[in-house]
Amino acid sequence: MTAASLNARGPARFDAVRLLRMLLPAIALSLMLAVIFSQQPRAMSYVGLTLLLNLAVPVILATLSQLCIIAINDLDLSIGSFVGLCACIAATLLKDTPLLGVAALVAAVGVYGLVGALIHWRALPSIVVTLGLSFIWMGLAVLILPTPGGRAPEFLTTVMKWKPAFVPLPILYAVILGLGMHLLMRSSLGTILRGAGGNPKALANAGWSLLRARVTLYLMAGTLGALSGLALVGLTTSGDANMALRYTLLSIAGVILGGGEFTGGRVNPVGAVLGAMTLTLAGSFLTFMHIPPDWQIGAQGAILIIVLALRAVLNRAEER
Repeated sequence: MTAASLNARGPARFDAVRLLRMLLPAIALSLMLAVIFSQQPRAMSYVGLTLLLNLAVPVILATLSQLCIIAINDLDLSIGSFVGLCACIAATLLKDTPLLGVAALVAAVGVYGLVGALIHWRALPSIVVTLGLSFIWMGLAVLILPTPGGRAPEFLTTVMKWKPAFVPLPILYAVILGLGMHLLMRSSLGTILRGAGGNPKALANAGWSLLRARVTLYLMAGTLGALSGLALVGLTTSGDANMALRYTLLSIAGVILGGGEFTGGRVNPVGAVLGAMTLTLAGSFLTFMHIPPDWQIGAQGAILIIVLALRAVLNRAEER
C-alpha cells in the first residue's frame, strides 16, 4: 500500500466519522421510534405520532433557549422555572388582561437580557446567577398562581391544537424551529454570536461588542423560554408554577445530545431539536418496553449516557 493511498484513506475515514457523529441524534431518534413502532404499530400514524410528540414543542423551545446560553459558554439553571412563570402569566394575566400579560412577558424577557449584561460586567459565573434567578422566577410564579389552575387563552389552544392536513403538528413545528434556528446561527449575526463563545478575543479585536453579543443571546433565550411557556399552556390548557421544572435538565441534555459542546460556541440547532424530541419520546419508549415508572428516570439517564459515550468515542476517532 502506497503513501498516497494511505493519505487518501485518512480524509475519507475522517469524513465518515464526522458524518456519523453529526447523524447520531437522528440515529438515536430513529432507533427509539423503531422500537416504539415495533411494540405498538398503531403509533405509526398521524394520530399516533401526534400523541407521542404532543409535548415535544415546549421542550424543543426550552432546549433552543438553553442552546443560546451554551453558545456563549454559559449555562442556564433557571429555564425550567422561567417556563413555569411564563405559563402562569399566560394562564392568568394574558387570559384576563391581555395587555398586562404581554407587558409581564416582555418584562420577564428583558430581565433575561439584564442578567446577561450583569454576568458580563461583573464576570460572574452563569451557573450561580441563574440558580439564584430560578428561585426568583419560582417565587413570582407562585405569587401569580398559588395553586394549579387558570385557563389558557383561546388563541394558544388554537395554535397548539391545530391539525395540519398531512404532517402532525409537533413534527411541523419541529422542522420550522430547527431550520429557523439553523439559518439564524449560520447567518452573519449568528456567526458573530457563536464567535463570542468560540473566540471572544478575536471577536473583540475585530471591533465587535462582547456585551452586545451576550445580551442578544440572553434576550433570544428569554424569548424562546417565554414561547415555551405559552406553548405548554396551550397544550395543557392551565398553568402551574412547578409544571416545567424538569425542563432545565431536559434542555441541557437535549443540547448536548444534539451535538452541542459546553465550550467553544459549538451548537447544532437541528441536532438539539432532534435531541429534545428523543428525550420527549423516552417516556413512551420506556413504557412500551414495560419498564416500571420507578425505574424510568434512571433508564432515561442510561439512554443519555450511552449516546454521549458514543459521541465521545466518535470525537476521539475524529481527532486521530
